[in-house]
Amino acid sequence: MGYTALYRKFRPVTFSEIVGQEHITRTLKNQIIANRVGHAYLLNGSRGTGKTSAAKVLARAINCLNPKEGEPCNECEICKGAINGSLTDIVEMDAASNNSVEDIRAIREEVNFLPTRAQYRVYIIDEVHMLSTGAFNALLKTLEEPPQHVKFILATTEPQKLPATILSRCQRFDFKRISNDNIIKRLKIVCEKSEIEITKEALNIVAVLSEGAMRDALSILERCVQEGENKIDETRIKDLVGIPKITYVHNIIEAILQYDVEKVLENVDIVLTEGKDITNLLWEMIKYVKDILIYKSSQKLDLYSEEETNQIKIIAEQVSKEKLIDLVYQLSELESDIKWSTQRTIVFQAGMIKLCNKQAETNSNIEKRVEKIENYLKSGKGIQVQAMSAQKLAPTAAARMVANSSEPRNNPIKPESITKTRATKKFSNQSEEYWPQILNDLKQSGKIVLYTNLVGTKARQINDMTVGIEFPNGMTAFGKTVLEKQENIREISNLVSIACGKEMQIKYITQNNEVNQISQEENLQNLANESDIPFHIIE
Repeated sequence: MGYTALYRKFRPVTFSEIVGQEHITRTLKNQIIANRVGHAYLLNGSRGTGKTSAAKVLARAINCLNPKEGEPCNECEICKGAINGSLTDIVEMDAASNNSVEDIRAIREEVNFLPTRAQYRVYIIDEVHMLSTGAFNALLKTLEEPPQHVKFILATTEPQKLPATILSRCQRFDFKRISNDNIIKRLKIVCEKSEIEITKEALNIVAVLSEGAMRDALSILERCVQEGENKIDETRIKDLVGIPKITYVHNIIEAILQYDVEKVLENVDIVLTEGKDITNLLWEMIKYVKDILIYKSSQKLDLYSEEETNQIKIIAEQVSKEKLIDLVYQLSELESDIKWSTQRTIVFQAGMIKLCNKQAETNSNIEKRVEKIENYLKSGKGIQVQAMSAQKLAPTAAARMVANSSEPRNNPIKPESITKTRATKKFSNQSEEYWPQILNDLKQSGKIVLYTNLVGTKARQINDMTVGIEFPNGMTAFGKTVLEKQENIREISNLVSIACGKEMQIKYITQNNEVNQISQEENLQNLANESDIPFHIIE
């Protein structure tokens, strides 16, 4: 006798053996007991949740000669014939490979014949969403009004692909993903009957890896016993599935949070040298960051030893929730990039280096906050800027500048009037005279952040095509980020071009081209002193 896979060997033969779908099996048993079985059923759910098993049990139960409380007896000739495949009155059809109109027409011709041995002729059509449009149309009338001796059971993972006319003719049952607890309970039964020794930690890992699919869980378990040993532990599962050790995952995440690129690449090289898959490594990294976030929020963790939990606790105390959430999104984006790349290793390593680039993260966060402030100021409302000190702004990229309404203006400026004013405004042709007018125009138009970083500057025409903007006190790192944005360069160039009566370019001039690290607090205070807009600065 040939070898039988575990998921086939332990396929449920009664409704009570189908785990995690009690809301469905209870209803089906009640229908059988009350003799109110419908003519067409649609079983929908993700892979490995018990759709095909439920269809087989239902087909036997409605034909069983000795049903017991809605369950098939699995001992009568009908049940035994259905189990060993000799009963021709229960027809299983794979719509993925039999999806043509001719296949459905064959069913339409067969339904007119009475069943040979059973009470009902049952058609189980798996992956029904794969049928062609013509096949669906050919099935409609038969599905709506089949002969009394015919029952249809359709199964699919993608019900959204079925025509509404098919859905409306079926009783629909939605199968849920099976919980980890239910998967573990079933795996314990399988291991006990198969004489497989497995640790509690290994069972937890199999349940997590299966992602709610019992068939996947049994397939993983089967891979672990193929080497001839019936003792399975956590390490063995991770080696066979290709999951990197938690030590390396911890070291990589810890190094990313510390911006230690050498440590990150060192641990990545070790994992890749061991033959682990990049996708599995990323999956483990995302899961690990998620677990740190959960621990920081709820102080609860599963599947970790005491030592591993202590390591997670240390990281959780040193990093903010916002940083962890941002890291999950960045790792997910990297996973998406790798999926479509032909150079997966190169893209992955470049992504790791980018995550360790503290300056890039700082500039990115600053740009987002500046854009948020400018968008708010454009609404024409008074503002109250709450800012952190400059010492926290640049080094940690954790500046929080939130614009809130403080004192509404009596006459808010409309964007249309600003545009019109720029088009008709007349400037002096001398830079020392038109530059203050340009700065005032920026303030009136709501470009407060841009205006603030240009306060104290001077304009000097370098040649017929270029105007230089001099920064006598130097340019701050924050100001450099703001002023080098392309939209701000275009804004200043347009105003200068209007003043000069021809298209001009601008150039920033600092002493020795060095960026002066002065306090951002001073920058904001200058604006508060020169503007009639109230500011409140909080340390």
